[in-house]
Amino acid sequence: MSIRVSHVHGEHLAVEAPNGTEILRYVYRPDPDAFEARKPYAHPVRTLAGRTVTGYRPSDHRWHKGLQMTASHLSGQNFWGGNCYVHGQGYLRLPDQVGSMRHDGFTGLTVTDERLDATEELTWVENGGREWAREVRGLAVHTVDEEAGAWTLDWAIALTNVHDEPLLFGSPTTAGREMAGYTGLQWRGPRDFTGGGVFTPDSEPGIDAAKVMGSQGPWLAFTTEHDETDGHSTLVFAHAPENLDESSAIHASHWFVRSEPIPTVAFSWAFFEEFALPPGESFGYRYRVVIADGAWDRDRVGRHLEDLPW
Repeated sequence: MSIRVSHVHGEHLAVEAPNGTEILRYVYRPDPDAFEARKPYAHPVRTLAGRTVTGYRPSDHRWHKGLQMTASHLSGQNFWGGNCYVHGQGYLRLPDQVGSMRHDGFTGLTVTDERLDATEELTWVENGGREWAREVRGLAVHTVDEEAGAWTLDWAIALTNVHDEPLLFGSPTTAGREMAGYTGLQWRGPRDFTGGGVFTPDSEPGIDAAKVMGSQGPWLAFTTEHDETDGHSTLVFAHAPENLDESSAIHASHWFVRSEPIPTVAFSWAFFEEFALPPGESFGYRYRVVIADGAWDRDRVGRHLEDLPW
C-alpha cells in the first residue's frame, strides 16, 4: 500500500494515506477576499484516523486558515491578514496595508510510494502591487506510519528580498503589544483544540500555554480530546536544528502559542525584535509537524522525533 497524490491544476494538491484517508490538502488557489491576505495554506489536515486538526476561517479570525506561512508586520504591510495592530490605537481595519503571496508554480513534484516532495515558487506582493520578495517553498509528506498512528509534514522556506529597500520583519510585540509575537509559519486548530494541553521537552502535558508563550526550544506539542469521536490527537511542531543555531539562523525563533481563547501555534521569527533583510539577501527556515492519533506524552514525542532524522 502506498500514499496517493492528486493535483487539481490551479486549485490544490491532496495526499491520501494508504488507508484511504485524505490527510493533507494544500490549497494554492487565490482566496476571494484580499483582506484575509491571499496566500496558499494547508487545510484540511487530518490524522490517519480521519480527525481534522486544522481550522478554516473561524468566526473569531476569518484570516486564520489551517497551516500557513505568514508575516504579520513586514515593512508596514500585513501578510498575516485581517486587522493591523497600530500602537496606541489597537487593531484597525486597514485594507490598503494587507499584502498577498502569489503562487507562481511548482518547479518540482516527486511522488513515491512513501513520500511526496513539492517545490513551489511564490512572490510576496505588497498591497500596491510591487513585488517585495521571492520565496521557494518546500513541502514534504513522509513517514506515514499506521502502526504509530502518525505522519509527518516538513515545510521549508527560502525567502529573497527583491525590493530596493531592506525588508523589516516584526510582530505586534515589536510594534508595542506585549506577548503578541505572532508571525512566521502558523497553525490554527479547530474548536476541539480549545483548552487543549501544551507541553515541551521541559514540561509535562497540560501546562498552561501562557507559561510557554515566548519561550524557545526544539519542539512543542499540542494535544486534545475530540468531541463526538471518542479520541485524542497530538500535533508536534519541531524546528530543524539550524533554526535554533545562533551562528546560522538569521534571527532567533520563539513560540507563539495559545490554547484559549483560541488554539494556535506559530514559529515566530520576530517575536521580540525586528530584523532586517537587505536587498538581494535571503534567509531560510525548516519546520516539521507530526500529526498523530492519540494523547502522546513527552517521552513518546521525544522517541518519535529521534526516529525522524533531518
